[in-house]
Amino acid sequence: MTRTISLCFLVALMEGLDLQASGIAAQGMAAAFQLDKLHMGWVFSAGIFGLLPGAFLGGLLADRIGRKRVLMGSVALFGLFSLVTTMAWDFNSLLVARCMTGVGLGAALPNLIALTSEVAGPRLRGTAVSLMYCGVPLGAALAASIGIAQLAGGWQVVFYVGGIVPLLIVPLLGLYLPESAAFRSLRDVAPIGVVSGLFREGAAVPTVMIWVSYFFTLMVVYILINWLPSLLIGQGFSGAQASWVMLTLQFGAAFGTLLLGWVMDRLPAWALATLIYVGILASLTALGMATQLQSMLVAGFVAGFFATGGQCVLYALAPHFYRPSIRATGVGSAVAIGRLGAMSGPLVAGKMLALGTGTTGVMLASAPGIIIAALAMFYLSVRRDKAQVD
Repeated sequence: MTRTISLCFLVALMEGLDLQASGIAAQGMAAAFQLDKLHMGWVFSAGIFGLLPGAFLGGLLADRIGRKRVLMGSVALFGLFSLVTTMAWDFNSLLVARCMTGVGLGAALPNLIALTSEVAGPRLRGTAVSLMYCGVPLGAALAASIGIAQLAGGWQVVFYVGGIVPLLIVPLLGLYLPESAAFRSLRDVAPIGVVSGLFREGAAVPTVMIWVSYFFTLMVVYILINWLPSLLIGQGFSGAQASWVMLTLQFGAAFGTLLLGWVMDRLPAWALATLIYVGILASLTALGMATQLQSMLVAGFVAGFFATGGQCVLYALAPHFYRPSIRATGVGSAVAIGRLGAMSGPLVAGKMLALGTGTTGVMLASAPGIIIAALAMFYLSVRRDKAQVD
C-alpha cells in the first residue's frame, strides 16, 4: 500500500503543478501573446476542456486494460504537452498545447483515485485518497514558488518543470507500481456497460448527485486556481504578493486535504458536508472583501483548506458507490462532469471581469452553485454507509 500511495503522490504532485501552471504564468503569457482577459479565459478553459474527455476515457480504459497502463500513458501525455506549451508560437497553438496537456491530466486522476482507494479498502479509503491527493495542492504550491522565485527563463520555466519531471516518473511507474488487485480479479469478467453501471440497480440517483456536487465544487476551485492571481493584481497587489497568496492557498489546500480526508473516516457525514461548504462560502466572502495582504493571506489559506479539501472528500466519496468492475468509469465520468464546471468557471469569471464586476462580484456569483453542491454532497454523505463497497 505504501508504494502505491507514494508513486501516486508523485504523479499528483506533478498534476497539481501543471494545473496551476497557467495561472502562475498568466501574466507572462498574456504579455508574450498580447492576450486580453477574455482570451486568457480561453487559455485557462482549453486546458480544462482537455480534462473532460481525458477523465472519461481514462476511467473507461482503466476498467478494461488496467489502471497502471492508462496512468503511465496519461503521465507521458501531459508531460510531453507541457513541454510543447513552451514552444507555442501563437494563440491557437497555445490552446492546442494546453488542451492536450489537459487530456493527459484528466486521464490520470481517475486512475490515481481508483488505485489508492482499492489498495486501501473501504475502511481507510478517505485517508488513503487524501494522502495521495495532497500532492495536488503541494504541486500547485511548487508552481507558486517558481512564480515567486521569478527564475531566468520567464513564464516557460514552470512548464519545463511540469514536462520533464513527469516524463522521468513514467519509468518508475512501469518498474515499481503494482496493478490494482481489484482489477486483476476482474480480468476474466465481461466488462459492464457504462449506462448499466452508472444508471441501473440503484446507481442513478447517486450518480447524478455526484455529478452535481463535482460540477459546482470544481467550478469554484478552478476560478481560484486560474483567476485569483490576476484578480489580486487587479486589486492593486504586486505579482509577488499574488504568488504568496496562491502559495498560502495551496498550503491550506494540502492541510485541508489531509485533515478532512482523515476526518471523513471518523466524523458524521452530515457534519462534514456542512463544515466544508460553510467554510467555502465564508472564505469566498473573505477573498472578495479583504484589502490588506495579511487578511488576504488568511483568506487564501482558508479557501484552499475548504475548497480543495472538500474536493478531495468528493474524490474519496465517489468510489463507495461503484463496484470494482465499473469503479474507474464511475469516478472518471464524475471527474469529467466536474471538469465541465471547471471549464465554465474561468469563462464566467473572465466574462464578469470584462463587464467590470470586480473580484467581489466573481466571488459572490459562486455562492448559489456552492449551496447546490452542498445539498448534493449532504445526500451522498448520508447514503455512503448504504452504498456498495468491495
